[in-house]
Amino acid sequence: MKTTAAARQFPCEKCPLQDFSHFQRHEKDEVSFLSSFKMGELVADTGTTVLVEGANSAHLFTVLSGWGFRYKTLDDGRRQILNYVLPGDLIGLQGSVMKKMQHSIEALSPMILCMFQRDNLANLFRNFPALGYDITWLASREEQMLDEILLSVGRRTALERAAYLFAFIFQRAQSVGMVKSGKLTVPVTQQHVADTLGLSIVHTNKTLKKLASRGALRWLDRGCEVLDEQILMDISGWQGLPATPRPYI
Repeated sequence: MKTTAAARQFPCEKCPLQDFSHFQRHEKDEVSFLSSFKMGELVADTGTTVLVEGANSAHLFTVLSGWGFRYKTLDDGRRQILNYVLPGDLIGLQGSVMKKMQHSIEALSPMILCMFQRDNLANLFRNFPALGYDITWLASREEQMLDEILLSVGRRTALERAAYLFAFIFQRAQSVGMVKSGKLTVPVTQQHVADTLGLSIVHTNKTLKKLASRGALRWLDRGCEVLDEQILMDISGWQGLPATPRPYI
């Protein structure tokens, strides 16, 4: 992993995330504070562990570009992927509040992240309560997404949970301009999918073949291409993400 903290290629007043209508706009004084709160950008290559379970991180981050995933591991190395990280997501808050990270985060593709100093978080809550509310909202949203994922793993069939996973990722990616001509390439392997759904790799392979046979997706050398969101939603019975704008830091 390499850092580009001194470069500041993306000043807060020209943040690329503000180009997406899915994100709420900041007030001028908030942008000024966030500019002083931000230390610079960090660049993570594919496969880099950005945050480590059990570590005490001095920083928190907002994803500007790229893909990542949150996960936990057992002592014997078995892994559970908890959620996927996309542009606009705030990561490292858990380590900032609880002192130690309870999960790890790995880059699925090259990532650019805004890096913030954890010690200044108290000033944000003290002087900018609206931004403090935004952070609380983001934490609540993460809990909401984990609730849905737990429901899927616990109660949906293998086919339904695989369909839900890719419909969920598709809608999140669509809101940040990653979907092109109605299609999305997700840089995951079938092992990533198995570790997300709690299935064996053999069961995962069979399940994904069923989705492919229905025209919902197909596998490429570089990942999975989502072809038809509606088929995935129909199979999973999922109603989709709310259309309301969301905050970011």
